[in-house]
Amino acid sequence: MEHNGKQINDRILENISKVIVGKEQTARLLLTALLADGHVLLEDVPGTGKTKLAKTLAKTIDAAFSRIQFTPDLLPSDITGLNIYDRRENEFVLRRGPVFTNILLADEINRATPRTQAGLLECMEEHQVTIDGETLPLDSPFFVIATQNPVETAGTFPLPEAQLDRFVMKLSMGLPDREQELAILDRYMEIEPLDNLTSVLTLEELAKARREANKIFVHTCVREYLIDVVSATRSGAQVIMGASPRGSLALLRCAKAYAFLDGRGYVTPDDIKALAVPVLAHRIVLGFGSGGPDRATALIERILSTTPVPTEDFTA
Repeated sequence: MEHNGKQINDRILENISKVIVGKEQTARLLLTALLADGHVLLEDVPGTGKTKLAKTLAKTIDAAFSRIQFTPDLLPSDITGLNIYDRRENEFVLRRGPVFTNILLADEINRATPRTQAGLLECMEEHQVTIDGETLPLDSPFFVIATQNPVETAGTFPLPEAQLDRFVMKLSMGLPDREQELAILDRYMEIEPLDNLTSVLTLEELAKARREANKIFVHTCVREYLIDVVSATRSGAQVIMGASPRGSLALLRCAKAYAFLDGRGYVTPDDIKALAVPVLAHRIVLGFGSGGPDRATALIERILSTTPVPTEDFTA
């Protein structure tokens, strides 16, 4: 089991690296969220490769892929689907929306109205859709990668805390350095690497990997350390709202998946440290004047530096 997780990690990241240059850690965190049965919010300026990364991941695991461009006039039915009257058959026929897929790219999700954003909530949380009173299950896996631009705020509707909390991680790809950007130019000089990409993992293998990742051992002292870190986000003069128990569960699931991908059968405190910022920072609400994501990140890093780390044997 341990070897298998590392093997899956290496196969997928190597395949993604054929298209995406220099974003190995972001790709690994994305894969961690997928194994943890969560969803990811990618916040970055346009042109950093968010859409390309989502398409590459879908092609790498041989999964169905759909993309929704969120706009202010988008309706919930544009996402979920609706029943349309068929004259020839003299009955209503369900036209399924783009959520009936494996990997869904919700592009610029903050450009849609709160009503439309909420239309995605049931899909993300319960993996089902209700259309005209009929509840339909979504395919497995169902993985949402939502993007938003942190700079351009005109005509946008910021995601409410309740929706942000549905994302197991919030990630940023960032701009490439000089060498990476030169490599991008070389790679895309004559061909589109995504066109020639082949899958290296089936949906059946992914489902098995999810089950194995969920069995990863977490020692009591590591669970207590996790709770100490999460609890510390709820105190302090500048904190209005800290991470909820959903955040604790998200961190636990992601830590197990992260350890699995590293080829280990157990979680260590280092796994908690590596995941605390992407899993918890977007769940923290700070007071006015306390800054945005950077201040939340700084708060978590300060918590990690001051919270006592257990030193017991984590393997049993």
